Amino acid sequence: MSSPLLNLPGAVPAPEGSVDVGVPWHFGDPFAEQRSATRAAVLVDRSHREVIAVPGEERLSWLHLVLSQHLTDLADRHGTEALVLDSHGHVDCHMLLAHHDGVVYLDTDAGAQATSALPSIGVDGRQSLLEYLEAMRFWSKVEPRDATAEFAVLTAVGPDAATVLAQFTEVPAKPYEVRGLPDGGFARSVPFRALPTFDLVVPRASLVDWWTKLTDAGIRPSGTLAFEALRVEALRPRVGLDTDDRAIPHELGWVHVAAHVAKGCYRGQETVAKVHNVGKPPRHMVLLHLDGSVEILPETGDPVWLGERRVGRVGSVVQHHELGPIALALLKRSAPVDGEFVAGDPEQDRAVAAAVDPDSVPPDTGEPPGRIAVQGLRGR
Repeated sequence: MSSPLLNLPGAVPAPEGSVDVGVPWHFGDPFAEQRSATRAAVLVDRSHREVIAVPGEERLSWLHLVLSQHLTDLADRHGTEALVLDSHGHVDCHMLLAHHDGVVYLDTDAGAQATSALPSIGVDGRQSLLEYLEAMRFWSKVEPRDATAEFAVLTAVGPDAATVLAQFTEVPAKPYEVRGLPDGGFARSVPFRALPTFDLVVPRASLVDWWTKLTDAGIRPSGTLAFEALRVEALRPRVGLDTDDRAIPHELGWVHVAAHVAKGCYRGQETVAKVHNVGKPPRHMVLLHLDGSVEILPETGDPVWLGERRVGRVGSVVQHHELGPIALALLKRSAPVDGEFVAGDPEQDRAVAAAVDPDSVPPDTGEPPGRIAVQGLRGR
């Protein structure tokens, strides 16, 4: 699905093969767009995201069983984040949820796939997120449907975003709050570290109208290239870029954010609970500062080296307007965070020096609660 906003003056499409193909990549100056996001406000076309609507009287109890998040008490006009995991607890899909007017809306990256409960179904045992949800319906009173043709996602980022949005709609004030838009759809507040961020899930027929009135009101048009740089800086992972087939929620900062550790029933829950209660994840996601003195950069999926030892995987690689070239990476917990790393594939001549940003290292929470409890019992 190609966005009509690609027809706007100055819109540069994302290159073929990009995960963001179909929407504007930038509007002439991606660094200036990043700066505007930190100082004022920008508007990003993310209308390539898939939207799934889940109406039905058992929508919350059913989604509670299917997804990783606790959803039975999700109030109307509120949202959250959630995952689909495989049976081993590896991340298949990440999505944002919004409960609005009796329907739960899920939006996720285009082409999101889940491991089928029946490996004989789908290609290599995988199927689209909607197909997976359909297969898990059984006798539940829910009617999941593809709503991508009905709704499109715009994202406003920056300290002035709420002020501009308030001219046209009620602005959600708290993280994940949802408020209806005047002509249908909804606005949702999204935690994005220090920058105020709002998703506008608008009727697709009104996409150009919403873009026009918000940019006319002072929000700067921006592409996904700038948004991705801000996402990486904010340590927000993206499935398929910052994950591999072994990634679990704990490694990505998604425990408590998108995966509930106490509720049962959902697929992969045993791994989530076990690692949280009695173990620690084998890797953690960190921010790498890359050597900017050379023209080459590592690519997503490349290794991270400490000497001759492979200790990690490169995820999203971006150019930041202040930090220079940076990347997210999954790094072995055993690797010293103050080590002198090399990121990239030496055989492809794209290996560069890299250093871990110490502020990105997840805090050591000490002994897991389950292990402390066992030690307490042994001490009696």
